[in-house]
Amino acid sequence: MDKMIYVAMTGARQTLRAQSSVSHNIANAATPGFRAVQQSVDPATVTGPGLGSRINVVGRPDVWNPQPGAMMQTGRDLDIAVQGQGWLAVQDPNGNEAYTRAGDLRVNPTGLLETGTGHLVLGSGGPVSLPPFDTLYVGGDGRISIVPSGQSPDSLVEADQIKLVNPDTAELTRSGDGLFRLKDGAAAQADPSVRIANGQLEASNVNPAEALVQMIELSRRFEMQVRSMHTAEQNDEATARLMRMS
Repeated sequence: MDKMIYVAMTGARQTLRAQSSVSHNIANAATPGFRAVQQSVDPATVTGPGLGSRINVVGRPDVWNPQPGAMMQTGRDLDIAVQGQGWLAVQDPNGNEAYTRAGDLRVNPTGLLETGTGHLVLGSGGPVSLPPFDTLYVGGDGRISIVPSGQSPDSLVEADQIKLVNPDTAELTRSGDGLFRLKDGAAAQADPSVRIANGQLEASNVNPAEALVQMIELSRRFEMQVRSMHTAEQNDEATARLMRMS
């Protein structure tokens, strides 16, 4: 009974953790550039006095799905999508460099370019700052060209260039804020080979139907584990009664 309780209890704990991740994926199924989180577990024998029969279900570190999402045509000048491998460099709330695939950009009231979630987009020398403009265009290499306010259409000038990077995905770690960072905390070098498309957005790579099926499977698994704990309790009570009778 002891082993049965341990396996069911630790399994139920990791199942709840997996349910939380799947719920997070479903909630972000419509978030541009979102990468689905995946979880797995390992069995670990609990050492100590007595027989080594207790098994603890240990969750592995979260991993993320690197597959790109589908491309959506929007026609909006400030919507961009990385083509193939690569990332947009942004500034996190602590002022450090981080990376994202979310290309739903906007210009805030102070003229700084930011993502839809409010992270400042980095350029050649820090956050991209734009003067008032009538027209804006983002080139395939990340160069931002504008027609300043009140100027003629042929007065196109280059304002800045978005920093595009392409580090090895094995060197990236995903944080709870949805941003990616190098594991050593360093800043990646700009990669001129990374290309972007204007007027497009990369959708989340979450498959909503598959995520819903996972949620149903996890719910059934949790119910089975709780039932196993209840059965172990009943068996323990029955054994205790037999011991008293003897």
